[in-house]
Amino acid sequence: MNVLLMYYGTPYDEGELADYYTDIRHGHAPPPALLEELRERYHSIGKSPLNEITFSLARKLEGELNRRLPRFTLGLATAPEPRDPRSDARVYVGAKHNAPFIAGAVRQMAEEGVDRAVAVVAAPHYSLRSIAEYRERVDLALDELGEPFTVRFVEEYYVHPGYVAAVARRVNRALWRIRDPERAVVYFTAHSIPLRSVEADGGVYPRQVEATAKAVARRLGLPRWRVAWQSAGRTDEAWLGPDINDALREDARAGLREAVVAAVGFPADHLEVFYDLDFEARQTAAELGVHLVRAESLNDADDYVAVLADLVERAWFEETP
Repeated sequence: MNVLLMYYGTPYDEGELADYYTDIRHGHAPPPALLEELRERYHSIGKSPLNEITFSLARKLEGELNRRLPRFTLGLATAPEPRDPRSDARVYVGAKHNAPFIAGAVRQMAEEGVDRAVAVVAAPHYSLRSIAEYRERVDLALDELGEPFTVRFVEEYYVHPGYVAAVARRVNRALWRIRDPERAVVYFTAHSIPLRSVEADGGVYPRQVEATAKAVARRLGLPRWRVAWQSAGRTDEAWLGPDINDALREDARAGLREAVVAAVGFPADHLEVFYDLDFEARQTAAELGVHLVRAESLNDADDYVAVLADLVERAWFEETP
């Protein structure tokens, strides 16, 4: 069982910032003022833990899949036989914007004789600006290598029961830190994207984020909740809104005094979670007199590992003749 686990990526140190953002900008170097602003953001939060979290997640996913494999292998066999070591699960990691790049992971898989694989992104919602771009990079890498193996993609898992339960568990823990949960608003956030991208895929992305929020809210019986967005690019075009800071201001005018925010679009902690929510949104809330608590991210926790393992198993065994 071969798995390609993909994620956005983040610089390993300050010296990689320019190359990292040049890659994000499709080869165009960021203006000096923007690069300096980005450097200041990293300084404000400290080192982003995304690389370490993702590699830990990969190790745990590999271990969980290998733990589960005997159950499926023996169930399919006519007689109990020793498993071929080559049937063990192997999880490869590929990043979108820094080493190890997706193309390098695909090349390594080909060199090691992989004949088929499951690809999954550490992001639960589909959009043309996220999952579709990961798939394009995998397809391009395979094409350049002469299609050495086949890949089945997991493109979304926004209402997977385990994922919904994992988010709900963390939101519930955050609510325990609120003085009056019945009057608090729970904000579910995800990365904003340009409205033209939303229109291009028929609004799939915001509908999926809304569905995640609704499923968690229903599970917890939340009386007050809404979807808000974060991390919009600084361009002249319109992006999905409201931004979390604007939503806080709007609700504060209506009497909001306590809030919980859950970054459902970002399973792992990284710059945009720390800066947008822990720094910027918390500062906005403080100025408004709002007590803001952020729900913990899934990161590499066992309940999130189990979700990814379920998705990989389903995709892998559905392809088995």
